[in-house]
Amino acid sequence: MADAATTTTTPQRVARATVIVAACFVASRILGLARDVLIAARFGTSPDYAAYVAAFRIPDLVFLVVMSGAFGSAFIPVYAELLARRQVRSAWTLANTLLTISLALFFLVWLVIFLIADIVIGSIVAPGLPPSERALAADLTRFLMLSPLLLGIGAAAKAMLESEARFTEPAIAPLLYNIGIILGALLLAPRWGVYGLSLGVVLGAGAYAAFQLWALGRTGWRYRPMIQRHVPGLREVARMLGPRLLAQVAMQANIVVLTNFASRIGQQQIAALQYAYQIFLLPYGIVALSVATVLLPTLSQYRTHGQLAELRELFGRALRSAVLLVTPAIVFFAAFDRSIVQTLFQFGAFTATSTTLVSEALRWFAPGLIAFTVVELLTRLSYSFKDSTAPVIAGGIAVACNLLSSALLLQPMGHRGLALSLSIATTVEMVVLAVLVQRRTGVSLVPTLRELGRAIPGILLLAVVSVLFSGPLAQATDPSHGRSVTQFALFVYTLTALLASYLTLLLVFRQPDILALLDRLIRYGRAPARRVRTGILDR
Repeated sequence: MADAATTTTTPQRVARATVIVAACFVASRILGLARDVLIAARFGTSPDYAAYVAAFRIPDLVFLVVMSGAFGSAFIPVYAELLARRQVRSAWTLANTLLTISLALFFLVWLVIFLIADIVIGSIVAPGLPPSERALAADLTRFLMLSPLLLGIGAAAKAMLESEARFTEPAIAPLLYNIGIILGALLLAPRWGVYGLSLGVVLGAGAYAAFQLWALGRTGWRYRPMIQRHVPGLREVARMLGPRLLAQVAMQANIVVLTNFASRIGQQQIAALQYAYQIFLLPYGIVALSVATVLLPTLSQYRTHGQLAELRELFGRALRSAVLLVTPAIVFFAAFDRSIVQTLFQFGAFTATSTTLVSEALRWFAPGLIAFTVVELLTRLSYSFKDSTAPVIAGGIAVACNLLSSALLLQPMGHRGLALSLSIATTVEMVVLAVLVQRRTGVSLVPTLRELGRAIPGILLLAVVSVLFSGPLAQATDPSHGRSVTQFALFVYTLTALLASYLTLLLVFRQPDILALLDRLIRYGRAPARRVRTGILDR
């Protein structure tokens, strides 16, 4: 384990690990999409599903702040540095201390939420819901509070595994989480409605935690309840944790803002925004999160060893690749919004009206995808330099911007304005964060923008062709007169052909990072299964 931890991860290993993590993210997102399709068929944009969505807001916030916060990007650089110095026992003691503190705080917060769930739902999360739906959301909130406990334990194991360059198991674990929810939707929801679906969430969270604890146990780590005040790294984590928790709160606050305002115009709008946001997160999860997951420990290692030139080069390449790969999704979401939603969701309880509501929201979420991606990577870069304040400042400005723009856009645009508001707020956050990160780390985005400029002709051509095909594809995939395999095949073929054409244009315009990534994918696909001593491939 120490050898694996102390080996500096090279760009080639980062690329290989990114391929593995991205493949698991793709599988997880496919399962997540299947999960959402099943939920949509069962509940559509019904009041019960709106209550279920509202009930998730507080458990998600507790997970991010109490459980995940301590073991997020505040923990990984410090833990990875201890491993790099071969202080394995100290690293484990630090992890056990933080986990013990997090568990104690969680049970305190859980008690408070259990007592005041009705007040929180009615005054903060969804004040516009009818009384019966508010009561349902409060009951579901109390039950779903089990999920942040289990997901938080899994997040602790995930952080420790990734710090040791073991990315495979943490990438597989979300598959189990989605499987639990799918089983809940298939087997439990028909009998118990949204309560059965919530039980599936808890079961999936338990599987997520158990699998990663098993993987972590294979490294020799064992959990022992303890609070060691003088363990190396604890003060450093505590110093960085406060600002990073505020950044986490800011991120989740934006989602609460959307739910709060949406509840004032209708329950269907809450559900529609949730479905659209889940579709929007597909490319973000596959590209941005897979790159960022592998990037943070590597950036931290480069920073620890003073390899700043290599750090800047690696970050620039990762950022360019991520932006180029998410750009087609923006075009597809804007041009094929209705085709995407009706092909994936429109059956069962999910009606044509639901399709209209979701596709309208998706179209206005789309402009924010690049900003979401860049913010994710800039945040990881900032944390690798142990700078916590820049993401907090940028996140706070984003929340204020989201509140203002949501209030201004709600009346003229309805739930579409709320989706646009989040895109605007995240774009502002990206600009502010880029300026602050450049000042504090010396990493500039200007060279990256110059490189990306060469891809503009390909992007414009993709946009023009997509607009031309948008109307015919929407008509061809309209399920109003029945669904068929041919419709789905046409939908997949059209988007795949356009994506392949876009990637070909990138090669024509000589985008070196895409060339390197494709070469890595080809060589990795041809290589036999093997163990890599750094632990990145652990089969």
